[in-house]
Formats: sequence, structure tokens, C-alpha cells
Amino acid sequence: MKKKIVFVSLFIMIAIVLTSCAPIALNNKDVSTLSVMGKGEVYLVPDIAYINVGTRSEALEVTTALSENNKQAKSLADALTNMGIDPADIQTTAFNVYPIQSYGMDGLPMEMKYVVENTVSVKVRDLPRLGEFLDTVVRSGANQIYGISFDVQDRKAAEAEARKLAVQDATAKAIEIAGISGTELGEVHNITVYSYLGGQPIYDGKGGGFATEASAPISAGQLLITAEANITYKLK
Repeated sequence: MKKKIVFVSLFIMIAIVLTSCAPIALNNKDVSTLSVMGKGEVYLVPDIAYINVGTRSEALEVTTALSENNKQAKSLADALTNMGIDPADIQTTAFNVYPIQSYGMDGLPMEMKYVVENTVSVKVRDLPRLGEFLDTVVRSGANQIYGISFDVQDRKAAEAEARKLAVQDATAKAIEIAGISGTELGEVHNITVYSYLGGQPIYDGKGGGFATEASAPISAGQLLITAEANITYKLK
């Protein structure tokens, strides 16, 4: 009796294993595919700039350095307002207070000075006046200007166009390769598309370099929007 029960149980287990393996074997049948990559590029003229502008003061007393820096920062803020910069486009990015120890020729410590730095990030929307803006902030007391980066306010249309060009490029390559190899394209098996902003033109400089009679010569250049499409086709 026990042998009969063991035999029936073994038969049921074998039947379950065979049943579960059948669809797997069916789904894993070999399918010939062709994978291609396409690329699309769209150039844009920047219409906004981001600039880090700061004031730096140094004195023997921390209170003196802070007072001087506050005057510089106030003058800078007034200049930004007079230039028509929206307060929403001005953001404080750093405020630092730290000591600087100087040493004599003999290596012994001398006087201790204190430094106060106040840096703001400014979004400039009127690019034709960018050079004038830089001159104005420097003359108002800004003595630190860090990298200027350029961008566009709305890049959705450009990204969509770049993706379209990437898919078209990939499709054209697939048709060409299929024709050369004597095969025929079937349905799309998989597609991946993504876009990104290429290297941004950046201007690096310090405040003193802009204190000239003429506006600072700044060129925004162009921005590159790039998209890539990876498409896999089934072959008939």
C-alpha cells in the first residue's frame, strides 16, 4: 500500500514539473533581432544666464570686516534692483566668515585678519545687457564673479525635436542594414530614447577684470540638445 501511494505521488510531481516547463520552452524560442542606435542634435541660442556674484572684505576686526561687507552687499543689492533683476531671481548661495593668520619671514605668527564673503546667484534674463550687468555689479562693489553658465528657459520643444531626429536616424540605419544583409524588418521589439544637454558655454572670471569703460565682452554661444535612440527590431 505504501509503495502505491509513493508511486502515485511521484507521478503527480512529474506531471507538475512537465506542465510548468512547457510554456517556458515555448517562450524561449530563438528570435533573430537587429539593434541600432540613432542620434539627434538640436542647437539653441541661450536666452538666460546664471552668475555667481560676491563681495569679499578683510579687516583686523571681525566686526569691521562684517560692517564693510554689509555695505558692499547693500550696494550690490541696490544695483541689481536698479538693473531690473527680479528678487525671485536672486538667491544667497554662500556666507562665510573665517580668520586668516599671516606669518613673518621667521615663520612666527603675526597679525590675524578676518574675512567675510557673501555670494549670491543671479539669473539674468536679458542677455543683450549681460555685459552691462557685469560692469554695473563690479562698479557697485562686487569683487568676486565666478563661472557664468548659459541656458534656455524652455527646452521642451528642442528635446522633442532631438528625440524625433534620433528615432528617424535609428530607423534609417535599420532599414539600410536590413537591406544590405538581405533580411526584412519586423515589429519593434524594444526601444529606449533619452535626451540630454550637451556642454554648456561657461565664462570664468573675477570681478576686477570687468571694470572697464566698455561693457564686458561676453559671448553666450550655442547650447546643444542631444538625444539617442536605441531600437531593437525583430527580423522576419
